[in-house]
Amino acid sequence: MLRKLVLLSCTVGALMAATIKMDLNAIYGANNVHTKGAEQFAALVDEYTKGSVKITVHAGGSLVKGSPLQAVKDGTVAMTDMFIPFTAGGGKVFGISALPFVAHSYDDAYKLYQISKPAYEKAAATWNQKMLYAVSWPPSGLYTKKPMNTKADFSDLKTRTYDKNSADFITMVGGSSVALPWGEVYSALSTGMVNSVVTSSASGKDGKFWEVLSDFTKINYAYPLQAVTINLDYWKSLDKAQQDALLKAAEQIEKSQWEASKTEDAVALKLISDNGVRITEASPELKKELDAVAQKMLDAYLMDADPMIKKIFTEYKKQ
Repeated sequence: MLRKLVLLSCTVGALMAATIKMDLNAIYGANNVHTKGAEQFAALVDEYTKGSVKITVHAGGSLVKGSPLQAVKDGTVAMTDMFIPFTAGGGKVFGISALPFVAHSYDDAYKLYQISKPAYEKAAATWNQKMLYAVSWPPSGLYTKKPMNTKADFSDLKTRTYDKNSADFITMVGGSSVALPWGEVYSALSTGMVNSVVTSSASGKDGKFWEVLSDFTKINYAYPLQAVTINLDYWKSLDKAQQDALLKAAEQIEKSQWEASKTEDAVALKLISDNGVRITEASPELKKELDAVAQKMLDAYLMDADPMIKKIFTEYKKQ
């Protein structure tokens, strides 16, 4: 009997000591700033858990071809990063960071994120996942084949947009919005299917847009968030020490990645400029015209928003 108890104790001990392995789907390529952040996060988790939790990052979206939000909910993957505005169909709150001209700087974007975080976490939980950290992309600008001086210059634009907010915005300023997977954007620009893109300096760098477009107008449309989430069933399988280690790593990476995003913006702007892209600030006239459209969109967004979302904007305006 004693021998059986000893064997059982050893077996349980071995199971408890077993390494937990999880895959993290990273949507973008290995050289993307957010993918690099995910790799650093995985390394910190390995360090802080003393090797008891191993996270393997798979770049290029190789593990998820559809909705990353749905994939984590279903447990198709344990973890993924995701462009939060693209998941806005999963909850109105997910669209906040991509509302036009709400945030005017990285500091504004960070304040808005901190105020919104409880709402993000609540929405993520309804999708059977926990948000570990989120980081802003560099501010979205407008890549075109011509200078953009006034609202009238949007009339002949066929613009690839990244979510419902940006699609509505382009339509409201007089252009035509086009929904395309990121992997098809370059070829669509080459064939003329689209002739402009709302995106960041970093994405233009990664996409080598200088080969097909000539101008980047820094309209600072929005500072959209990229987040990393984990399936709640996987999260609950971790012991308290492991969960604390993941949260510690997430806090550290979130802080460093917000700074990395700023650096990436500067690096990307220089690179696209060096490759011939003309970079301009939005003119006062254009800014005034675009601000008017943005205000209409914000008013419409808040009209049927729940109290939690309305409270976010009330608090944000006080900052």
